[in-house]
Amino acid sequence: MLEFFNEHWRSAVEILLLWVGVYQIYRSFRATRGAQILVSLLILLIVITLVAYLLDLTVIGFILTRSVLFIAFSLIVVFQPEIRSLLAKLGSSQFFMFNRYERVEFMEAFIEAVIELSNKRIGALFAMERSISLKEQRETGIELNAEFSKELALTIFFPKTALHDGGMIISGRKVAAAGCVFPVSAKELKDRTLGLRHRAAIGLTEITDAVAVIVSEETGTISVGIDGEIYKDLKTTELREKLEMVFIPEEQDHAEITEEQSARENGVASDSDSDMVSD
Repeated sequence: MLEFFNEHWRSAVEILLLWVGVYQIYRSFRATRGAQILVSLLILLIVITLVAYLLDLTVIGFILTRSVLFIAFSLIVVFQPEIRSLLAKLGSSQFFMFNRYERVEFMEAFIEAVIELSNKRIGALFAMERSISLKEQRETGIELNAEFSKELALTIFFPKTALHDGGMIISGRKVAAAGCVFPVSAKELKDRTLGLRHRAAIGLTEITDAVAVIVSEETGTISVGIDGEIYKDLKTTELREKLEMVFIPEEQDHAEITEEQSARENGVASDSDSDMVSD
């Protein structure tokens, strides 16, 4: 057994790496039009290869072996959006640079604004920037660089205002831009009730690591888009859980937040205030 392992362990590693690579490609391409093209192309190539082999079609076999480079280049062109999305997500990490208490404080203010928009049935679309820059999307709207507040969100998304029809990009604690246009998802969606805001949220989170929050204008329901997936009809607690899962570290418990908040209110510097290294 030991001799067999020493002889074949490299093959096992190769198979494992190939399996992980194929699975990750499948996860990135599934439910997209590109996936349908890839499946159709693979089936066509397999059928042609089998026919050429069984009937000993020398010319077709020669063409297939010499066209591998052309096929590979064609796949890169066809799957350019999916490849770009995959490469962008490989280097993603959390981007919020302010300390943990400020994250929680901002999150509560943001959730309060979303709930207010939901209660008043004012449609809204937020994109919360993380490690991948949304500069390209900012340039489609109006740069603001303003502190986020419930009043600002209600004003921007109030019907018939100049910026209400686009998305708001939040970077850190600030509203970086509003009235922005987000890429609409090309994914085949089973739920035909999803509107343009939801499709834009899915499209943005497919190509970046941003988190999108949507308030439906028709029903007032709240949805969250993460990694190209949409979570619909969320309650306040569910919305908080989704956002904390992404932006608040797992080790950040309620007691630590309360202690830090109490220290601030009493004018005593907490440990995190003296730590000059960002989270």
